[in-house]
Amino acid sequence: MSYTGPDLDPPQPRRPRRGPLTVALAALVPGALLGWLVYEAVGGGSDGEDRTASPAPATHGSPLSSAPASAPGADGKASAPASAGQLKGTVVVVDPGHNPGNFRHTAEIDRPVDIGTNRKECDTTGTSTDDGYSEARFTLDLAHRLRAVLERQGATVKLTHDGGGPPWGPCVDERARIGNAAHADAAISLHADGSAAGNRGFHVILPGSVHSGAADTRGIVGPSHDLGVRIAGAYLRETGEPPSNYLGGGTGLVTRTDLGGLNLSTVPKVFIECGNMRDSKDAALLTSGAWRQRAAQGISEGIVSFLRES
Repeated sequence: MSYTGPDLDPPQPRRPRRGPLTVALAALVPGALLGWLVYEAVGGGSDGEDRTASPAPATHGSPLSSAPASAPGADGKASAPASAGQLKGTVVVVDPGHNPGNFRHTAEIDRPVDIGTNRKECDTTGTSTDDGYSEARFTLDLAHRLRAVLERQGATVKLTHDGGGPPWGPCVDERARIGNAAHADAAISLHADGSAAGNRGFHVILPGSVHSGAADTRGIVGPSHDLGVRIAGAYLRETGEPPSNYLGGGTGLVTRTDLGGLNLSTVPKVFIECGNMRDSKDAALLTSGAWRQRAAQGISEGIVSFLRES
């Protein structure tokens, strides 16, 4: 039976920030890990490409120990929450993974496109929960929530597709070009994984260094890593979703060189796998509108941190 829960729950109140994003999250590690252990004790796919394939070696370092987090200012007092309009003049491109219409256009999305290093299919259908809630529905809803949060702070937000355009795609190479043409200050591709049950948690995919054909990521590897670490740390704080227990060695970070959406980007860009749709615990979160609002908040805080420090 298809999932019939809320796709667009009323936005939840914005959680207060905990201070300026200028110091490491290391101070929060003991509490974060303890909270996760207690949670466990009480039982508490992909840019058109198969992201369940073996990744490149995980980036060393963990968002738990390296992501900037809030902390008291020089006067010992927590700084005020981020003000509206602080992102005026910045451009963020949000890429909702897949398209709800891909299921009806398999011939079109199976067409190979150039991703710099080789050719891969234009797009895929994505995954879904056991109850039929599709990744494409999830990513589009999350993209709308993320856009609203960022726009309230003054950013110009462009979506690679918005449900009202072409009935499939766009292809992975076009998704990258959209960010490039917008001269985005930051870009993020939203996804949920389709791994085996029992595999759970989020991971942020960072671009590896590629210089082949149309792909040259050398100029964006550093800033993209910074963006990804900040998003991972803020996402963990806001959602409580743990780093992946099956990829990234517990860091929540994975580096890939086989994704067209990253290979062809000329602007800082990352992917986030928000959880595993095939795991019952993660699926319960991913299908909750209230939780998706927290996910949007966490992702936005990581992006704001990156843009403020860039």
